[in-house]
Amino acid sequence: MRLTKWGRSILAGSILLASSAAGTHAATPISPRQGFVQVPGGPVWYRIFGSGTKTPLLILHGGPGGTSCAFEPLATLVSADRPVIVYDQLGSGRSGRPLDESLWTVQRSRKELAAVRNALGLTRVHLMGTSWGSGLAADYVLTERPAGVESLVLSGPFLSTRMWIADADVLRKQLPKDVQETLTRNEAANTIHSKEYLEATQVFYSHFLYHGRKPEPPPSCADAPSNNTIYELMWGPTEFHATGRLLSFDVTGDLHKLSMPVMLIAGRYDEARPETVEKFHSMIPGSRVAIMENSGHLAPLEEFQRYAQVLGAFLNEVDKGVSRQGAK
Repeated sequence: MRLTKWGRSILAGSILLASSAAGTHAATPISPRQGFVQVPGGPVWYRIFGSGTKTPLLILHGGPGGTSCAFEPLATLVSADRPVIVYDQLGSGRSGRPLDESLWTVQRSRKELAAVRNALGLTRVHLMGTSWGSGLAADYVLTERPAGVESLVLSGPFLSTRMWIADADVLRKQLPKDVQETLTRNEAANTIHSKEYLEATQVFYSHFLYHGRKPEPPPSCADAPSNNTIYELMWGPTEFHATGRLLSFDVTGDLHKLSMPVMLIAGRYDEARPETVEKFHSMIPGSRVAIMENSGHLAPLEEFQRYAQVLGAFLNEVDKGVSRQGAK
């Protein structure tokens, strides 16, 4: 779920959508723009890429506390024929940064998502979430049962803290023994901000957050910082050590209720292990799985061209009515 580090991006789709029965086209194309909308707790920054007439794509970044800027390359490609909207969740990036810690909950995040859709006139939308954003997207659909969500894309999916940590434990065992011992020793001593622990954490990230060379974030990320305070409060100090408010998060028991077209995407070396993503696939009737063969958890950035092809093909099929029908 890497959320700190410009890394979990959430593209939020928005536009004046079609009111036609088919619902696959926007009533009036919208022009690329950026601005702010008011959500519970403060102002949220958004950006719209593209101005096509197909149903918009709304992407939710990861974290919690991540930013949307890393999705620029992907959004630019996918927006060739449809609007793609990204937004920085409250407290991160260019959005407002209130100090009230009671704001950082799943429930408020769902309300934030609903407020963004409402403010941007997104009556119909494809909804995509990455990492923590995938958990938020799934929880929003399952809990709020909103109208107009035509498809759901869950990327590097975080759908259960229990299963996420189980995956992390498997991956940790693949690290050098001395790195494993450093992590375990510091966690036991609660010295998780020590230099040696942070260095050992980076070894994990270099294997599974990204695979191989660390991808460079777009230049715009320089003035859109993540928020590690939110990350630690809701999740914990690292990707593999959960201590925060999401400790009991789990939507897997309700995944069978998803009735819109669903695609699951993961990197071959993802923190969300492909084996676990296949389990999610088996829980969601009619869902699809795509594995990015040369990526870790940051597949939308590491392989954004291939990712855009896979994502675009899925969205186009849904638009044409090839995939399963909409939500209950």
